[in-house]
Amino acid sequence: MVVAGLAVGSNPVGDALYAVLVYVLVIGVVPAVSSRVAAAVAFAVCAALELLQLTGLSATVVEQVPAARYVLGTTFNAPDLLAYAAGVLLAAGVDALVRRSAGRRAPSPSVSGRTPG
Repeated sequence: MVVAGLAVGSNPVGDALYAVLVYVLVIGVVPAVSSRVAAAVAFAVCAALELLQLTGLSATVVEQVPAARYVLGTTFNAPDLLAYAAGVLLAAGVDALVRRSAGRRAPSPSVSGRTPG
């Protein structure tokens, strides 16, 4: 996913993939979080980083640590917020479907009469 994001560069697809990555990181840090909460947190992080660019702080950090450009960006672009929303919604939708599907396939301990372990 990181390679795909770097390959498409700074455009709406890259921004959406960035948001998907943030969503995956949220789920990775707190696996039990719901898809809705993970989506809200991921979008909030993306939006906060985009708005931080308005302060000039991101550009200053990138001057000192050029690789930070991939995380912080340097120039505010309002349409990026729409791309982040699209990426987060896509990730949350896929995550919710996967969780729902996994829930249907998982056998209940009461069905077999035994507890796992």
